[in-house]
Amino acid sequence: MANEVCFKNHHLDKPWTLQAYQSTGGYDVWKKILNKKTQADEIISELKTSCLRGRGGAGFPTGLKWSFMPRNAPGEKYIVCNSDEGEPGTFKDRDILRYNPHALIEGMAIAGYTMGASVGYNYIRGEFWEPYEHFETAVKEARAAGLLGKNILGSGIDFELYTHLGGGAYICGEETALLESIEGKKGQPRFKPPFPASYGLFGRPTTINNTETLASIPSILQNGGKWFLEIGKPNNGGAKLFSVSGHVNKPGNYEVPLGTPFAELLEMAGGMRDGNKIKAVIPGGSSTPMLPGDVMMDVNMDYDSIAKAGSMLGAGSVIVMDEKTCIVKALARISYFYYEESCGQCTPCREGTGWLSRVVNRIENGAGRPEDIDLLLDVSKKIEGRTICGLGDAAAMPVSGAIKHFRDEFQYHVDHKKCMVSAA
Repeated sequence: MANEVCFKNHHLDKPWTLQAYQSTGGYDVWKKILNKKTQADEIISELKTSCLRGRGGAGFPTGLKWSFMPRNAPGEKYIVCNSDEGEPGTFKDRDILRYNPHALIEGMAIAGYTMGASVGYNYIRGEFWEPYEHFETAVKEARAAGLLGKNILGSGIDFELYTHLGGGAYICGEETALLESIEGKKGQPRFKPPFPASYGLFGRPTTINNTETLASIPSILQNGGKWFLEIGKPNNGGAKLFSVSGHVNKPGNYEVPLGTPFAELLEMAGGMRDGNKIKAVIPGGSSTPMLPGDVMMDVNMDYDSIAKAGSMLGAGSVIVMDEKTCIVKALARISYFYYEESCGQCTPCREGTGWLSRVVNRIENGAGRPEDIDLLLDVSKKIEGRTICGLGDAAAMPVSGAIKHFRDEFQYHVDHKKCMVSAA
């Protein structure tokens, strides 16, 4: 589990240090792999058994993703970690960087060995200064201990690791825009194919994984893929970090087995603030459709269960809203964010996000027209599936999801020129 070492070392003043990490077996897996010259297929097989799915949002099986890399192809290959974490509601990866960076370093080194890459980059959101400092210090510690660099521990294996700071652009969380940014270009998504596994960073084969995903690798290989799978449930292996925010008493990061009922997660977060009733939940960050609170109370926190309920687990960014929340106002804030963060490369996204933001704001501010609700749905349909990357869908899905479950609130705004919640 990504933060297992961190939690075991909570009594230490500096759990992010090499000493703290090694005191609980940190880098033992890396040393064993180097010593035994473990076969790459063996490592990938364990990951497939574990059913570790990408923790950055898409939930793609990690073992399968690693198998796409042409590891025996000549020339340089790259491992890239996506620590941009720009999704509103997400704040787990920065805590891994802050408190347990060596797990990520070990995971990236193992990934490099497995896929034949001798260079890795960790792309960190530029605002994360303390996490960046802790990660940079950890890299220096690992290098000084001979765990990174040339001919690691006399094994003949090379792996060097670099940090790249982003400039705070949401679009650079998209993996190909991230690659463009590392190369010093404007952060805009690339057309696919070719995919990064064949043409990635600097035109070379590249695998991009999320921070939590890579930080989970050492524990999986230490304890076995079956062990990790059984923590969670079939097709949803292991535990997952959930960032819980909104109208709860104890917002924060909670690591629970996949398949844990949402009701239990809500209880861990101290329940609803001020004893208010739950109204809606965004289960996977602002880009995922919100669900009514009563629906969420019967949903388990795993990829398949939330998909069946009509949303997405995403990065595990759980935003809880109580009965005093105006859904139209909440959506106006979300829509404005995606309008501002669109890179402008695709016409449906560039123009459509502006339409969504303006129309939702029009309804919120008492100037809504009778046709505006259906106009929002129509614009959403014209954006979804018609853009180079997923930002268009990320802007459209919250709109269609909110109207699907809370259309009466939108209608009340249009009919009465004021908010249903404030009028109650």
